Amino acid sequence: MSEILENPRGGCVLGGINSVLGAIDRVCPILHSGPGCCMQTCAAEQGQSGNKSSSFVSSVSIPSTNMLEKDVVFGGVKKLKTTIQGAIDIMDADAFFILTGCTAGIIGDDIVSAAEEFREKGYPVYPIETPGFAGDSNLGYEVIWNGFIDQVIEKNVPKDEKLVNIFGIVPYHDPFWSGNLEEIARILRLLGLRVNTFFTEHQGIENIRKCSGAALNIIVNPWLFKGPAEKFEKKFGVPWIRYPGLPIGATDTGRFIEVVAQKLNLDREMVDSVIKKEEDYVYSYLAQSIGVLSWKRFAVVGDAASVVGITRYLANDYSFTPKLAIISEPIFRTEDKERITKELSDMEYATPPEIVFAADQYEINQALYEDEEITLIVGSSNEREAASLKEIQCIAATFPLKDRLIFNRAYAGYRGSLSLTEDLYDNL
Repeated sequence: MSEILENPRGGCVLGGINSVLGAIDRVCPILHSGPGCCMQTCAAEQGQSGNKSSSFVSSVSIPSTNMLEKDVVFGGVKKLKTTIQGAIDIMDADAFFILTGCTAGIIGDDIVSAAEEFREKGYPVYPIETPGFAGDSNLGYEVIWNGFIDQVIEKNVPKDEKLVNIFGIVPYHDPFWSGNLEEIARILRLLGLRVNTFFTEHQGIENIRKCSGAALNIIVNPWLFKGPAEKFEKKFGVPWIRYPGLPIGATDTGRFIEVVAQKLNLDREMVDSVIKKEEDYVYSYLAQSIGVLSWKRFAVVGDAASVVGITRYLANDYSFTPKLAIISEPIFRTEDKERITKELSDMEYATPPEIVFAADQYEINQALYEDEEITLIVGSSNEREAASLKEIQCIAATFPLKDRLIFNRAYAGYRGSLSLTEDLYDNL
């Protein structure tokens, strides 16, 4: 490898795909891989995301061929077919996805033919080439959606001008994914829209099959999902927009609503009414906490969407001073870095923070140690040590999150910003 990272945040492509499939109701992965891949890929994502895991099938419960040396020498397709049949017999799933680990990827086992054999018998079995060496878990999110676009999502679905699809909030890689999706869906429904989140409210494979009937794809992320969005639009004719960060608080959530409303040409009076009511709701609570929290000079460490959202909320809505924003994801495209930098630089009431792109924990810690003015760190469980050494406040709010239990708590939207503000107080 050309680079070694201390405390990498997330796993391989396979881990990212496991997280997505694990969040979809009644979907079963089938791993064609070595015996450790199920447990390790789940541990790398679900195991570090607020101490919760898939409720349908996860970790050591995932069907796996557990490939050994003889399977490398003689091929493992026969063993794979037996494993698929066993999964169909035991798991009452609506769809099965064959995922290849590094071993199967290296020897080139033909999982496509194996899947086709079962589909000809009427079983919903789909192959996804996913050797872990292909990239990290963020890529896994894009790989599985490309697989859905190629194999699962149906063409010629009647168009629903009020239906939207939400992308960019990655299950488990965002520890607050359930609550964030629920809050964003709640806001969009106030605008008269129907919402596919794909991962909440027991939405499942049928929502994915019919999602080509949507009027708009909304990407809530400053850099992820560009390729699948363009592919989706080319194949199904669904346009897409990108909201470049997690909308948190009245300022950015209002901006999010305006972007969606303009694209869908929603009724102006209705839009204004929703924003007014939601702002009144959130401000009525914030007004009760004036003076409770002293002024903070803060740093945020985490994935780009969370860093953008949290930084902008604390600066624009809560009047704290942003000192440092550290993006811990490996981001390579110049256009993506520029978009993130723009969002973190365009503050309403504050001087922009220093922006650092660093995936290595040593580099992250050094950046935190060097800034002597920071009095608050909003980051992952990994940043608690740095905060302890600096003797300052720390909130564990981004991935990996190992010392909190998170169900449907949200930071996104109007109501999620209240939860974030509560956490500021709880961790004084």
